[in-house]
Amino acid sequence: MRTYNISPLWRSTIGFDRVFDLVDAARHTAGEANYPPCNVERLSDDRYRISLALAGFSPDEITVTAEQSVLTIEGRKGEKGRRDFVYRGISSRPFKRQFGLAAHVRVEGARFDNGLLQIELVREIPDAMKPRRIPIDNLAASDVQQIEREAA
Repeated sequence: MRTYNISPLWRSTIGFDRVFDLVDAARHTAGEANYPPCNVERLSDDRYRISLALAGFSPDEITVTAEQSVLTIEGRKGEKGRRDFVYRGISSRPFKRQFGLAAHVRVEGARFDNGLLQIELVREIPDAMKPRRIPIDNLAASDVQQIEREAA
C-alpha cells in the first residue's frame, strides 16, 4: 500500500484550506526538499506572513515572483572565488520554493532583515463576495388586511 505525506500541502498553501484540490499535487511535492526552512504565520483573518531563513544570501541574490496563484521564491548564490572550508554548515545551494495562493490573495511586500526574508500577504475579498445581512420586514397584525371572510 502506498501512502502520501500531505503535510507539505499545509505548509505551502496560503489563504484556503482545500485539501481535495491539492491531493493530486502531493505526488509532485513529495520529492521536494524543505530548503530553505520557512514559517507561515496567520497574522489575522486576512493577513499572512511567510518567513524564509536565508543565511548567507543577499537581497540581490533572491527573486520573489507572484504569477496568477503561485508565489515563487528563488535564490542563487553568486560565486566569489574558491574558498577552502574545513567545515561548511551554512548551505548556499540554489533553491526554488513555491506557494499556492488562494483567490484574492495578493503579495503586499517583501523585506530582507538579518538573514530572514519576510513576505507579507493580504486576502482582499471583493464586496460582492462578502456575506451581507438581509433585513427581515415585520408586518404587524394591524397591517394585515382580510381579503376573504366566511359566509354568514
